[in-house]
Amino acid sequence: MKKVSKQSQLSIDILKVIESPEDLADRIAEILDCPITIEDCNHQLISYSSHKENIDEARISTIIRREVPDKVINGLWKSGVMNKLLESDEPVVIPAIDEIGLGNRIAISVRNNNEILGFIWAHANDKEINEDGLRVLKEAAKIVKKQILNSRTIKRKSEANYHNFFWQLLLGELTDKNEITRQGKQFGMELNGELAIVIFEFGTDYFETLKKHAYYLVETSNGIKIVCRLFDQNQFILLVKSNKSMDIKEQLNDFIKKFIEKISSRVELATIKAACGAIYQSAESISDSYRQALKVLYLQEEFPEDLEGVYLYQELGIFQLIEELRDIRQNSSYKNEFIEKLRVYDETKQAELLQTLKVFLECDSNVHLAAQKMFIHTNTMNYRLKRITEVSGLDLKNTNLKVNAYLDLLIENMN
Repeated sequence: MKKVSKQSQLSIDILKVIESPEDLADRIAEILDCPITIEDCNHQLISYSSHKENIDEARISTIIRREVPDKVINGLWKSGVMNKLLESDEPVVIPAIDEIGLGNRIAISVRNNNEILGFIWAHANDKEINEDGLRVLKEAAKIVKKQILNSRTIKRKSEANYHNFFWQLLLGELTDKNEITRQGKQFGMELNGELAIVIFEFGTDYFETLKKHAYYLVETSNGIKIVCRLFDQNQFILLVKSNKSMDIKEQLNDFIKKFIEKISSRVELATIKAACGAIYQSAESISDSYRQALKVLYLQEEFPEDLEGVYLYQELGIFQLIEELRDIRQNSSYKNEFIEKLRVYDETKQAELLQTLKVFLECDSNVHLAAQKMFIHTNTMNYRLKRITEVSGLDLKNTNLKVNAYLDLLIENMN
């Protein structure tokens, strides 16, 4: 961008001393000679300048509602405008989008490093904003950034202290309830109610674009309240709490699925995994939820088919204890006699009785479903089940023995 003129530099200097968001919007509008709207990352209206005529539907609706209508936000995403705003520090020229009532705009994102704090929208109409005007818009974004950070209820002494406190909670290094409450208030964290740790793990090293989209998505999420969040290498770690009266497990599943769907549609990712620890009522148990979320991620890797679509620790079922059971088996050199007999038979006869048993147990002893999964006739399945009992002595009507065999077969597949 060319060097700014003396007149524009004077305008910028004047902007820097304005403290009120309302006065700032009016002053920017005066300099650029077009209406200005300033909104936060959730598309809630912060301030707007006065206007005269030729104002489009999108601006009028935003002012009346005090937030940008969903129709406009969705249209901006579909047209690729939001992607550009999230990825660029420069002003973005936006041609009119008639179907959402949006006239010509020039917009710039307000960001703190990779975190999107808000947006400034210049309602250009037919006016062309020159290089000096664009420079003013960039400087205005810096001023809005300071105003947003200063007005936040979250009072952070520094980003490092905020992260250190979160890590202390995650690792269980801070256990005193009063101290947790004190520091939580200091950072503006709501550490009461139903709390849980959610982790999104990306299959590739995270990069700047990914972080911008991830931060934006959690800041604009509905239903679940984000208490804390940070990136740790390829993991995005969130402390969340319920934001509504509905079942929190339903909220968590819905939040995770929507996050995966949205970020996958906006950023090219090799893989993305998600996990959530158990839900607790006390901040002292956050470390337990963190360990459980990590365990879900590990088990998803070990049992990709069995745990496909399972994100919550509470929904793991017996898989919650599978590592402990494996250790017990290994330490005692235990062998399941039924499984061993079937293994020997299969090796000798080139049969598939052991695999048949595994599928049968996975299907909760449903003969028809197991036959379908193995692509064999039901009569063939019944014959194999009969042979399993004859060869191994396993009573397939004994729930206790079946569960035991199922667990031992799961353990065999673990690394």
